[in-house]
Amino acid sequence: MAVRAVRGAVQLERDEAGHMDEQVSELLTAILERNSLTTEDLISIWFTATPDLHSDFPAAAARKLGVVDVPLICAQELDIEGAMPRVVRVLAHIESDLPRSDIAHVYLGAAAALRKDIAQ
Repeated sequence: MAVRAVRGAVQLERDEAGHMDEQVSELLTAILERNSLTTEDLISIWFTATPDLHSDFPAAAARKLGVVDVPLICAQELDIEGAMPRVVRVLAHIESDLPRSDIAHVYLGAAAALRKDIAQ
């Protein structure tokens, strides 16, 4: 079993805790499903949020999904002029037999424009 990394992102429509929970949950669920993963395959997850998001911690959505024994951390994304606003990014470390080239990185909605090279 190899250690792999999965990337993902979603752009929120608004900075509200319930909306963040919904969107981050959708993103995490898609990452798990598209890579045939369960929470047992997760090693750790890094979340970043753009500086304009203040309503909640993205990791709270993971805990509500049942990711309770996996190390999670949240950080603020760099404040770069012209960057896409209201974005939550995910970097999940996983155990998987998938080759690196078969990992499905998930960019939902408008966030797909962030990484056209790997968004699936």
